[in-house]
Amino acid sequence: MNVQTTAQNFDELDSVCVRFAGDSGDGMQLTGDQFSVVTALEGSDLSTFPDFPAEIRAPVGTTFGVSAFQINFGSVEVSTAGDEPDVLVAMNPAALKVSLEGLRKGGVIVVDEGAFNKRNLDKAGYEENPLENDSLSDYQVQKLDITKMTLESVKEFGLGKKDAIRSKNMWTLGLILWMFGRQRKPITDWLEQKFKKIPDVANANIAAVNAGHAYGETAEVSSNLRRYHVGRHTTEEAGEYRTVNGNQALAWGLVAGSQLGDIPLMLGTYPITPASALLHTLSELKEYGVVTFQAEDEIAAVCGAIGASFAGQLGVTSSSGPGIALKTEAIGLAISAELPLVIVDVQRAGPSTGLPTKTEQSDLYQAVWGRNGDAPIVVLSASNPHDCFDVGIEAVRLATKYMTPVMVLSDGYIGNASEPWKIPDITKMEKFTVKHHTDPEGFHPFLRDPETLARVWAKPGTPGLLHRVGGIEKDYDSGHISYDAANHQKMSDVRAAKIDGIANDIPLQSVSLGDQGGKLAVVGWGSTRGAIHQAVKRARAEDIDVSHVHIDNIWPLPRNLEEVLNSYDNVIVAEMNKGQMNNLLRAQYLLDAHLLSKVSGQPFKITEILDCIREQAGVSK
Repeated sequence: MNVQTTAQNFDELDSVCVRFAGDSGDGMQLTGDQFSVVTALEGSDLSTFPDFPAEIRAPVGTTFGVSAFQINFGSVEVSTAGDEPDVLVAMNPAALKVSLEGLRKGGVIVVDEGAFNKRNLDKAGYEENPLENDSLSDYQVQKLDITKMTLESVKEFGLGKKDAIRSKNMWTLGLILWMFGRQRKPITDWLEQKFKKIPDVANANIAAVNAGHAYGETAEVSSNLRRYHVGRHTTEEAGEYRTVNGNQALAWGLVAGSQLGDIPLMLGTYPITPASALLHTLSELKEYGVVTFQAEDEIAAVCGAIGASFAGQLGVTSSSGPGIALKTEAIGLAISAELPLVIVDVQRAGPSTGLPTKTEQSDLYQAVWGRNGDAPIVVLSASNPHDCFDVGIEAVRLATKYMTPVMVLSDGYIGNASEPWKIPDITKMEKFTVKHHTDPEGFHPFLRDPETLARVWAKPGTPGLLHRVGGIEKDYDSGHISYDAANHQKMSDVRAAKIDGIANDIPLQSVSLGDQGGKLAVVGWGSTRGAIHQAVKRARAEDIDVSHVHIDNIWPLPRNLEEVLNSYDNVIVAEMNKGQMNNLLRAQYLLDAHLLSKVSGQPFKITEILDCIREQAGVSK
């Protein structure tokens, strides 16, 4: 945060990071989301990080139930949700305790003083009230009785105390809107629409927003509460923008792919955190020929999607790591039958249930190698929310062109985080042809295209194309069941060659930032892109010879990747697991890289990567 103080007690910032934290029932996700919408309308670049508790019903006021929403926004390029919040809004003692460690020294704390009673302090594990000792002396603390002022602002609407207190997140939002010069009208319009059937609730929440804003106006004169201005980000391309999270963008990308290929899409899935939002989004897109099927379990879900592909549609299934494990045998069936199938894995921290609401890149092994037998598939990786749209389209294209399952790796950070996205014009996108075989002459189900090695796709019921496919090995020349040893060797080789050949149909590996060749490169994949980009950018500003290489095509790897990596003296591989990409690159290229590993359930901080760059470059801080 670069601060310049101007006249009228007004601070000009190029970027700022704000964290809203409170109990799960305090509406922090809603507050952060609405602040993000208004911030986007103001033209700032932004990135968000919703940080959910794993417990569904943690005791109120405990650290286990803290829900937070972090937004980093500015007039400069923003590609992460921020290393350290500059402003922390803490609605209770537990929220303060959980979030304080990450707050920048000298940062601002806006705290609901009314929630710091003995009961809540005990629940949070405080022996003393931190608002009454010197434990917060390193910060600018704004102690406000938000609960009391909220109740006062909504009392005319006749709500019960419990319902009235629920408006305190809107009072707080009004204050933060004032602090950063954001407009209230988009919020009040949204509240009127959301609660149009219960106008007293709508009016109470609007009154709370206005009261929080008014408090800021009056307190500016009598206290050290300050206002901040963050300008527009003017380097974006012209066009129509909206905020989008990764799950939304991926859903829309899959539908766009089905439209570009003129093929109906069927999603077979079972709800699981953090992938469930994909089902929610696709279920609302029936007008685009989308069919969604919520099965009784993960196995039924993927088998339903495979059935749709057998019938000539595009089968899609979605889950997170534990669900992908359950789907594994059926994915093998799709590989053996050589049917198109898009598998979405929104990764979370494992193993087993692990940290269900936290992020990790822990499923790369599972995606590339996690099946019985030699069973290769295509694996793509999304690196930020807006990238998910393009990855969704590419997954559809490759699955239908090569008659193969394609796995898309996202993660909880990408899936839940939001950022500005320029809405594309789909009418200007290149269409691709999805071919269904119709000629009965010489037909058998494993006739292959000589270039792609993809087998023909024949819809059941097409005259003269009666056939069967399944999980038992098939004869290369007829498609009938075969236990012949030489035939199994040939079929295994061809299935592998088909996937290997896709390397000729994907882009060459580029250098995301910097130059090909030099002393040092940081290699990443998936959601590490933003943090690596910013760290490399800062390191280059310090005259460190370092570049950023980001791998989007996980399998097959880009055909020039080995050449790119060997052009650097040293390589750092940064990933949120125990070294899965590092080991894959070592296995493929004998690459001797330095691993920067993180498995805390939290995304990389820019400073963590920057410190590693300095260390590997032999530069002191």
